Amino acid sequence: MAITAQDVNKLRQMTGAGMMDCKKALQEADGDFDKAVDILRKQGQKVAAKRADNAVSEGTVVVEISADGTNGKLIALACETEPVSNVEDFKNLAKSILEKAVADDISDKETLLAATLADGRPVSEHIVDLVGKLGEKLEITAYENVTADQVVPYIHSNGKLGVLVAFNGVNGTDVTELGKDVAMQIAAMKPIALDKDEVDAATIEREIEVGKEQARAEGKPEAMLEKISQGKLQKFYKDNTLLNQEFVKDSSLTIRQLLEKTSKGLTVKSFKRVAIGG
Repeated sequence: MAITAQDVNKLRQMTGAGMMDCKKALQEADGDFDKAVDILRKQGQKVAAKRADNAVSEGTVVVEISADGTNGKLIALACETEPVSNVEDFKNLAKSILEKAVADDISDKETLLAATLADGRPVSEHIVDLVGKLGEKLEITAYENVTADQVVPYIHSNGKLGVLVAFNGVNGTDVTELGKDVAMQIAAMKPIALDKDEVDAATIEREIEVGKEQARAEGKPEAMLEKISQGKLQKFYKDNTLLNQEFVKDSSLTIRQLLEKTSKGLTVKSFKRVAIGG
């Protein structure tokens, strides 16, 4: 049967797929719109399978904080190239997924992928559909959901790096400005843990061995290696755990001291730092 421009445009409005893809799907489906939609979805599945091993180093990070400030959600939707990350359909999908996460107070990534959007289909299918349309691998590389007395977000100017900082012990103090400073510290200084006791044992063991090897290479006596390596470990904690880092804006304070100075009993419960492509 003849496929009209109106038919193609109708399918395009239904699916968001390109004009030529819609025309081909309608021709293959003999004008049956339901079959054409299925053809386009299968096209997305084929592209997704073909590009499954491709790296995703571009994309967008989006955050939402609850009205009362006690919950924050962050989603990283990644793609292969920067031009795709700037496509409106890509940005809109990230926004729609975040809105669903907020509306249903979704706790984890697996639940989010299975959650249904307005048309009743799961998030995972919407991602595959857009893969077919844009021709690139798309993936939710991170989903974070944190709750505390107050949660403060930060999105870097490139839109590919986001931070959530969860504060407890605010005692009625609005820590938004402090939170932004701490979040920007996390973005720049990349702490691996909140405090010393949260650094995993394997990392500690590796740092001790590195410290010993460095001291040995400098000609230090074997009997001194353990003491020297412990000193280097303390320096590692200072550089790589948030509460022990020097505050970037005032090196006379650690982040722990900054919190105590701001409000007695104020603590960071947790933090999340998510970066696409690095």
